Amino acid sequence: MKVPENVSFSAQSLDRFGPLLGDSRFQEIEAAAARARTSFAGRAICHISSTARGGGVAELLGALLPYVRGSGIDTRWMVIRGDSEFFRITKRVHNHLHDDPGDGGRLGEAERRNYEAALEQNANVLVQDLREGDIAYLHDPQTAGLAPTLKKLGLKVIWRCHIGVDEPGELARGAWDFLRPYAEVADALVFSRKEYAWEGLDPSKIWLMPPAIDPFTAKNQELSREAVASILTTVGLSAGGGNATASCFLRADGTSGRVERHGHILQTEPLPLDAPLVAQVSRWDALKDPRGLLTCFERYLGGSKAHLAFVAPSSEAVSDDPEGSAVYEAVTEIWHEMPEEIRTLIHLVSLPMDDLEENGAMVNALQRRANVLVQKSLAEGFGLTVTEGMWKSKPVVGSCVGGIKDQIIDGQSGILIDDPRDLAGFGQAIQSLLEDPDRAATIGAAAHRRVLDRYLGINRLTEYVALIASLLTDGGSD
Repeated sequence: MKVPENVSFSAQSLDRFGPLLGDSRFQEIEAAAARARTSFAGRAICHISSTARGGGVAELLGALLPYVRGSGIDTRWMVIRGDSEFFRITKRVHNHLHDDPGDGGRLGEAERRNYEAALEQNANVLVQDLREGDIAYLHDPQTAGLAPTLKKLGLKVIWRCHIGVDEPGELARGAWDFLRPYAEVADALVFSRKEYAWEGLDPSKIWLMPPAIDPFTAKNQELSREAVASILTTVGLSAGGGNATASCFLRADGTSGRVERHGHILQTEPLPLDAPLVAQVSRWDALKDPRGLLTCFERYLGGSKAHLAFVAPSSEAVSDDPEGSAVYEAVTEIWHEMPEEIRTLIHLVSLPMDDLEENGAMVNALQRRANVLVQKSLAEGFGLTVTEGMWKSKPVVGSCVGGIKDQIIDGQSGILIDDPRDLAGFGQAIQSLLEDPDRAATIGAAAHRRVLDRYLGINRLTEYVALIASLLTDGGSD
């Protein structure tokens, strides 16, 4: 097994948020950073996840950690390794936490032995760069089993669970039981939503922190219309529009980057420059319901002039999701079976992950090109792609599940569909926005304001500092 990977990221100054947040809010954040520099001096804070590519956890850490490091705090990010069986098991846990059977497998003692053995190998390497008194911040089911070993070595341990379900059933409770021996050892437990906190956990350890985005990354920064057109031409979605010199974006280190790679796109012909576009950005994951979205489009939007793009990272590039390739194959099979006049309107886009900032610029351009964004998830932890779309002042039609319903105020900052399997409801909502651009623009503007107020990564910094400070003083949680 390969050793854990040290993820490289650059420190970012907090100063760029001053004009965006206003004096009062920015001063609060500066004060929290100053307290942290004093309180955390001599300690490392090491975040440990299962991937640095694709998915909400990687997005969240990318939005926060550069500013923590930029505040003068020793901040690191490590990615664990595992074999295919380890990731099959952890994907099963992930699905069960959503009350979904996934591959239909069980979570028994054999699975526990495999899970613990893989994490023991990771722990033996991780501890070489950590010492007593440091903080280990573990993310999601893949890393929870590290908690007992790291605690024994004198580290403070935080475990964050980014996923859950509002009304847990037998499968979700079974996943809780699988993870409980590890979670209970942690000094603090962080959940994205109150509804996701499990029954039976020590309430004094529980903290609630919704995820957030960084508005200055390649995925969220402003792009001109010419840049959008040029990037999508380079990717291969559109034909013509823009020019190669306009396919530029600003990297985190301040240098200029350029989109040069092509996506893998299944389409009969490129997207016309003037065609209305409906898009969903997700993983190739059954819980994101790409099959349902294609069926919805065929039944209720196929007669319109709109096109549909389902956009995802290349399934081979997301190491902790072994089901991605199978989902992609199933979706492409549906696409091939559709009538030609429908296939012409649907684009299945897999984006390369070789350069994460280049990938972010591709997603940025796709979201900005779209007239309407969709998140038709059957279950959702939080849904940062919704946040990203809202930041870009786009109207989002989303399932009323998980964190999507926290972000969207129905009819004001987006549209919520109560039943995620309601194809007619999604179709009608999307069509209504396509037919009423003024309403779509009003909703998009309200969505942008909501993200500015609630879901920027810098807003989490004060909460983050308070959490870690509470562990160092043996205090409680909020």
